[in-house]
Amino acid sequence: MDKGLTLHNVDIRRGKERLLQVNHHIAPGDVLTVMGPSGVGKSTLLSYITGTLAPTFTATGRVTLNGRDITAAASHTRRVGILFQDDLLFPHLSVGANLAFGLRADATDRAAKVAEALAEVGLDGFADRDPATLSGGQKARVALMRMLLSEPEALLLDEPFSRLDAALRAQVREMVFARAMARDLPVLMVTHDAQDAEAAGGVMIELKP
Repeated sequence: MDKGLTLHNVDIRRGKERLLQVNHHIAPGDVLTVMGPSGVGKSTLLSYITGTLAPTFTATGRVTLNGRDITAAASHTRRVGILFQDDLLFPHLSVGANLAFGLRADATDRAAKVAEALAEVGLDGFADRDPATLSGGQKARVALMRMLLSEPEALLLDEPFSRLDAALRAQVREMVFARAMARDLPVLMVTHDAQDAEAAGGVMIELKP
């Protein structure tokens, strides 16, 4: 079984226009960066992998994750986590409840898992806090841990650092890559930022407009 995330000759088109073609294997703990300006199809590739591709696009090729073919699988069964530009925390839930939302249904001792996740990113005692009271960096950490608590087998990054200021950006970026590597997750990041690509290391594919 091939461990990791593999894109087997994935070809995505809008009408007759080819947006991108990718054939690549991302091993556990490695990062593939897809770089290019807005509108070239970066986020569309992530949508195909998560099973949320809009009907205006057509795609061929296969996606396998740790040997499972997930190309036609229901989105919620794919075990693929994704982080976006916005943290997308639920405003009506506490920080702890947001994290618990990421836990799998069969998780036991939910409170302990939430507390452990908060401690891992330096947010001890934040479980009862309102997300609105958090800084941008704190929200990014909560969003990351909520996603990781769902126990994904791969991580997709859709420009998740682009709204952070320069100093915070470097800190959150390092945290995300370190947590992904510690969990042996294959990572696919899309970005238009050269510093993000450089920090990720690994292979970079550049898409042209």
